[in-house]
Amino acid sequence: MRWLPIWILAASSICQVFCQNTTTMSPVSAVTEAYTRRQFCKWPCDCPQVPPACPAGVSLLTDGCDCCKTCAKQRGENCTEADTCDTHKGLYCDYSGDSPRYEVGVCGQMTGVGCVLNGIRYVNGQSFQPNCKYNCTCVNGDVGCVPLCTNSRPPLVWCQNPKRVKMTGKCCEQWICDDFKRVRKTSPRHIASPAYGGESESWHNNCIVQTTSWSPCSKTCGLGISTRISNENDKCRLRKERRLCDMRPCDVDITQHIRTGKKCLSVYREAEPKNFTISGCLSKRPYRPKYCGVCTDDRCCIPYKSKTIQVEFECPDGSGFTWNVMWINACFCNLSCRKPNDIFADLQSYHDYTEIVN
Repeated sequence: MRWLPIWILAASSICQVFCQNTTTMSPVSAVTEAYTRRQFCKWPCDCPQVPPACPAGVSLLTDGCDCCKTCAKQRGENCTEADTCDTHKGLYCDYSGDSPRYEVGVCGQMTGVGCVLNGIRYVNGQSFQPNCKYNCTCVNGDVGCVPLCTNSRPPLVWCQNPKRVKMTGKCCEQWICDDFKRVRKTSPRHIASPAYGGESESWHNNCIVQTTSWSPCSKTCGLGISTRISNENDKCRLRKERRLCDMRPCDVDITQHIRTGKKCLSVYREAEPKNFTISGCLSKRPYRPKYCGVCTDDRCCIPYKSKTIQVEFECPDGSGFTWNVMWINACFCNLSCRKPNDIFADLQSYHDYTEIVN
């Protein structure tokens, strides 16, 4: 009998075991199916005509798709490429917990400088109420506050002597009319109706038009929104009106059009007319609007003469709508520059601003 070397016998045994195991195992494909990342953005944009009303202290931002205005996600809430975190509070979307897809994250706090107010320290991005009238936020060393007493309306426009008074058990002052008794004798029908409730013919005939100025455009370039409060309507009610505004195009270097020796160009106008575009819909006819220019120094250019026009839009699906649009007539350049809709910019204009620090 012929003997085989020991290493041949060992190799034969290993092969038998390995081959047996491989025949009993289920086959595994060498190529795994490619993962398709979920898309949260959809184009063309489909936005509601009225933006959402965010709670006090929650920023109204453009979504991550650069389409619609949306209430920013807060710390600890889920976020996606469409649902952005509140950048005004120093938040960012942390996708590390969703590996390897990286589709849905959680709003986390970026490291930043905290704030000190009345001896109390607040971390960056923290929201707090120094008193019942304001909701404040610490943003990288600065404190910005939003007034909470915003729903109080003045008396009817026929009130000759309106006054705000402190009411027992209530935080916000309430409007009263000092000449209440005199008005009741002369206008009993007005008193019989609750404030801003049912109207009468006398109300329409004696409506005193009250309109605020248009707010700054929400964007320094490209299509934005401007608002105002007015009662110039059939029911003589104070309502919030909106119009589209376009201060200057974002894709044009206006500095190239500044004359030699000058530092500013107050008004810029494109050579050819074009159609307004909003959410994939085009204006029915082309326009050649004026824009505010730019400066190479610290000055900014803002409109000081403008009017409101109505523009009709047509959409690819055959539908249409009409928007009020700001039409710029003239602009001027000055040093009073600030970011549009900055919650810190107009704080000192409130009559009870001192209550924030006291």
